[in-house]
Amino acid sequence: MEGSFFCVFKRALLFLSLQVLMICSMHQGYSYGVEGKITSHTVSVSSLLPSPSCSPSTTKASNRKSTLEVIHKHGPCSQLVQDQNPLNHTKILLQDESRVKWIQSKSFNSSDSLKSLAVASLPAKSGITIGTGNYLVNVGLGTPKKNLTLIFDTGSPLTWTQCQPCVGSCYNQSDPIFNPSQSSSYSNVSCASTACSQLSSGHGGSRCNGTCQYSIRYGDNSSSTGFFATEKLTISPTEVIDNFKFGCGENNQGLFGTAAGLIGLSDSNISIVEQTAATYGKYFSYCLPSSTSFTGHLTFGKDSTAPSSVSFTPLSTVPQSSQFYGISIVGIRVEGKPLSIPSTVFSNGSAIIDSGTVITRLPPTAYSALRTTVRKAMANYTTAPAVSLFDTCYDFSKESTVVIPSITFSFAEGVNIDLDPSGIFYVEDASHVCLAFAANGADSDLVIYGNTQQRTFEVVYDVAGRKLGFSPNGCS
Repeated sequence: MEGSFFCVFKRALLFLSLQVLMICSMHQGYSYGVEGKITSHTVSVSSLLPSPSCSPSTTKASNRKSTLEVIHKHGPCSQLVQDQNPLNHTKILLQDESRVKWIQSKSFNSSDSLKSLAVASLPAKSGITIGTGNYLVNVGLGTPKKNLTLIFDTGSPLTWTQCQPCVGSCYNQSDPIFNPSQSSSYSNVSCASTACSQLSSGHGGSRCNGTCQYSIRYGDNSSSTGFFATEKLTISPTEVIDNFKFGCGENNQGLFGTAAGLIGLSDSNISIVEQTAATYGKYFSYCLPSSTSFTGHLTFGKDSTAPSSVSFTPLSTVPQSSQFYGISIVGIRVEGKPLSIPSTVFSNGSAIIDSGTVITRLPPTAYSALRTTVRKAMANYTTAPAVSLFDTCYDFSKESTVVIPSITFSFAEGVNIDLDPSGIFYVEDASHVCLAFAANGADSDLVIYGNTQQRTFEVVYDVAGRKLGFSPNGCS
């Protein structure tokens, strides 16, 4: 009898504790289920919309000596005036589609229609930028140092910038074009060097005419050609990389926005990750901000201020696409409940994480289950017409707050990531708020975990340890 009393008493305490937790969490914008899983987010509609003013973030990473500030090239924090607001969402999504097709056409597991897609058939001179990414960092190059704004991209191996003289052509950029003749630390790479031989066809082809020359072509026929060289790269006043190998582009064609070039973070022997292995241990992380109005960071190496609460999942190699970072997605939950997706949908295909792809591409079977469940959870809200690649959109213009169902991605080795609300919907304006996912053409096509879903997380690449980590609230 006494044991039964204590059992009932303990159950009552547990129930009361859960109720208190749920009430507190609701005030913080979250709702939890009985198992402690987040089931929904209560957010103000205004918080989903970007602000016209820049609000730089201050994080622990800001104090790390090897940290660069990350800004969105279309936001108010960007110095690339021509790329600022208003955003052309149609153009951004077309650019994203071009990048996805380019990546998937290189994948072993892609459907026949994508395998047969020649690079030259992707839109060239269509007014669409190459889709190398929307996030920028500022670095110093040369002696004396010249500041350059570069797109950072985990799917690209080669770091390059436009260089004087533009013997072929150079596009308009916001920064002055780098002039190697004015730098005392610049040197061309010789044809006989190992570095020149590393420029394989998959990482930027090479040819020789006295000195090593590179040529790299992107998915929409945009390209950069020039000298493969070494130079002093400055990340911060105390972090300087001597003899950094990069492309000095004297013939650059296509629409690259107004950034000066690109910094390549892929898993490649010529990327900055490999070149700085002795200093940073092939370890880097970044946090992409919740909107274009805030800033994030890109950090090389690990130190005492690195986040401790990181959940790691293994990195894998993608067949025929080894420059990309492969991951294993095992399932998706909505409102804390697993979607009914056959396990073979994810296990039979490959997946990558990519900083340059905006919208996550899912197998059609998985996307259909996700869309159906989200639509059911959002049934009380006014729908809006489909936009571009989005088929599940809502009109929140008459709402002050909305309740958004939680979405959780499950990765290999028990890693579960609850997406930030900013990673669930793509917002054009208050009257067009769309589920920020799209379906691939076939379940066998390469799955791409895009940058929208990565927002606010510290995403940690331990390349040497072959693992990828996620830590929440990485930008704040």
